[in-house]
Amino acid sequence: MPNTAGYFKRAKLRIYFVLHKKKRIFAEKYKTDMLHNKLTFEQVEQAQALIRKADHIAILTHLSPDGDAMGSSLGMRCFLEQTGKADVRVIVPNAFPSFLRWMPGAKEVVIYDTQKAEADAFLENAQLVICTDFNEPKRIGTLGDKLVSLACPKIMIDHHLHPVEFADVMMSYSDSASASELVYRFIYQSMNGGGCTFPIEQLDVDAATCLYTGMMTDTGNFSFNSNHPEMYEIVGQMVALGVNKDAVYNNVFNNYSADRMRLMGYCLYQKMRIYPEYHTALIYLGRKELYRFNFQSGDAEGIVNLPLQIGDIYYSCFMREDKATAAEREQHGGEKTKIKISLRSQGDRPVNVFAHEIFDGGGHANASGGEYYGALPKAVERFLQNYGHYFKKE
Repeated sequence: MPNTAGYFKRAKLRIYFVLHKKKRIFAEKYKTDMLHNKLTFEQVEQAQALIRKADHIAILTHLSPDGDAMGSSLGMRCFLEQTGKADVRVIVPNAFPSFLRWMPGAKEVVIYDTQKAEADAFLENAQLVICTDFNEPKRIGTLGDKLVSLACPKIMIDHHLHPVEFADVMMSYSDSASASELVYRFIYQSMNGGGCTFPIEQLDVDAATCLYTGMMTDTGNFSFNSNHPEMYEIVGQMVALGVNKDAVYNNVFNNYSADRMRLMGYCLYQKMRIYPEYHTALIYLGRKELYRFNFQSGDAEGIVNLPLQIGDIYYSCFMREDKATAAEREQHGGEKTKIKISLRSQGDRPVNVFAHEIFDGGGHANASGGEYYGALPKAVERFLQNYGHYFKKE
């Protein structure tokens, strides 16, 4: 009698090894291709050609720089210096938060608000400008006028919606979670067949640390807009390069001042308004309230996310009163007050259309922002009159 048990056992083993081989081939192919499947070869090659020709390079990022703005710009600077570029300068429109000052290269950042003459002089001699984490000149305030006036080539790397064509090379991908991720992809492709003389495994750990910081902060420590396999492939490579992700987290999220902690408590206890029918929370702060807590640049970072920790709150809005700049006053009929608006949501509940149509802003589906020029109560009134037309009742 034939040994049928042994026959079936051998057949099962053959099937197992065939399937395992196919999975391995798929995994290796996916691993090889996944970081080459966004930026085009032409984009990388055109950008690299511009970089090769330039000795004096300026890197710009948006107003009120956050973790992604600083991470993408400083990470790009570290990479360019590693390739031999000796004269690279990061220029930001205004001050960045104190909890980002530990980042490699942060001490050399030029702040346009307070160092305009130095910044203008460098920009006038720049042979290339790289723009990270913004997609139109107005997003960098008065620095935008200077940018538009420059004759040198420009590269844009950004992940926001509705880009304006102002750069010679436009790497604009709104499906990416951060500009820092796109900068890493650019570096990866440059080092793997894109003209660099050293492989990705030799990328400077300072560059990787800056870019990891940008990816981490723009996803709320990978808690939203972060369900993408490629993102964790990148994070794995960064850790292998020497990034201490635990230290980065502590530097960013466990580095608050006592005043900022008190401000957050005040927002939750005194200022948070809940609208249960639409699962919405609203927090708004005037300038006098901010002064009471010795407000510093970056102290409002993350406040908009706090109400989303409540079980049935799916939408959150945070408004902060600020002074309009001279240029903004001129553009808005002499209005001296600007309200900065941040919007967040969870799941399939977009807020970017609301931000665009009601507050002349925009952004991603779950993380957007806008502005209102006028009194804070009027901005609150505008929000309350319109949010019910955009947010889901459920």
